[in-house]
Amino acid sequence: MKSVLRTRSLPGLLAALVLAALTVLWVGPSPASAATSVSAIGEALRESPVYVDPAASEQLSAADADTLAQQIENADKPLFLAVLPADYPKQDLFTKLRTATGITGLYAVRVGDDFGARADSSVLSRAAVQNLVTTYKGEDTRAQLSDFTNSALTNMGGSAPSGWSSSDDDGGGVSTAALVTVGAVLVAGGAGAYTLVRRNRRRHEEEQRAALEKLRVVVDEDITAFGEELDRLDFHPGEAGADDAMRADYERALDSYEQAKTFMAAARRPEEVRAVTQALEDGRFSLAQLAARREDRPLPERRMPCFFDPRHGPSVADATWIPPGGAPREVPVCAADGTRLADGRDPVMREVDTDHGRRPYWDAGPAYGPWAGGYFGGGILPGLLIGTMLGSMMATSAYASDYGSGYGDFGTGGYEGGDVSGADFDSGDFGGGGDFGGGGDFGGGF
Repeated sequence: MKSVLRTRSLPGLLAALVLAALTVLWVGPSPASAATSVSAIGEALRESPVYVDPAASEQLSAADADTLAQQIENADKPLFLAVLPADYPKQDLFTKLRTATGITGLYAVRVGDDFGARADSSVLSRAAVQNLVTTYKGEDTRAQLSDFTNSALTNMGGSAPSGWSSSDDDGGGVSTAALVTVGAVLVAGGAGAYTLVRRNRRRHEEEQRAALEKLRVVVDEDITAFGEELDRLDFHPGEAGADDAMRADYERALDSYEQAKTFMAAARRPEEVRAVTQALEDGRFSLAQLAARREDRPLPERRMPCFFDPRHGPSVADATWIPPGGAPREVPVCAADGTRLADGRDPVMREVDTDHGRRPYWDAGPAYGPWAGGYFGGGILPGLLIGTMLGSMMATSAYASDYGSGYGDFGTGGYEGGDVSGADFDSGDFGGGGDFGGGGDFGGGF
């Protein structure tokens, strides 16, 4: 190459430089169509949970991206992160990206300074996704993705796709000598391990009994309160004006009361309390229907009970609430608590006894998860409780082992997180800004 340069004349070099400059000017800046294709991003995410576009590399360093990817892989959750340049086309991006990867999961994308997320409902509810995005809106890229990842991993369901675990392992094989050594140690320690397992099992059973006794106090209060509502009810099946629909509502309420007492008497583990509070929630809705029929009002919509105290009955609306030190979130409220919030006053919260005095149920320890799950099932509870002590505990594998998935299973049939479903998914979970409102949107159909 050096010899060629020596023989080239100065006019020739100048002509070459001019030609190169004109070529750059003629090509101009890369058009939007030259952006990394969604299919290429999807292919990259099938190999690793974090993708940083070359044109957005200044937003997140390779080291930070690797740290996030390792954290997600270690957690074994189907969380996908993408960092894209500000001019990347946003129209239907989540739907296209989900189709390109073909994997159920939670997808978070940073486009320039904008941030949004979508998820298959089997992995995380829409309310939970919206609350997560709203909580970390406005942070810089590194802090935002790190904080979002930390919270998402403790609240989402599902498992990581198998493609991530199939990457090359730097650890290499395990020698035969090492296997023999490990086997000898296991045999030698077998008796001690068995003793330890039995001891841990007894301790676990004792902890479960203690948790159930805590729950028993609260549930008995709920059952008593519902029984008092029935006693105050001025209704008799044979009274003038009573019809079959009213009698059916009343009968369902009575059945729910008896079921709650029976379920609680039979409960032996904390997670079994969920059936009790589900029965009470059903009974209160039946009473709300009966009241509407008797007063010739439209039948009420089936809604969650009041978040602040399920004994208040079915909620009538959603209202914005900010827990101490937390982020705003929408919660179902009764009419009275909705008015209090609108007036700037505190709602009437359900408090329970703790070692540190009376505390709201979401700040009183993990045992109250099954109790709350019976009232707020279907996967909505983690989104309501993000940032609270109970919310942080409930979605962990350790919590599920000790207390059961009392808040409502994420898996509702079909594909669960990490499974390959291809294009067979509910596009409503990913398309349309209106699905998530507020913090989850980029707008424009993103």
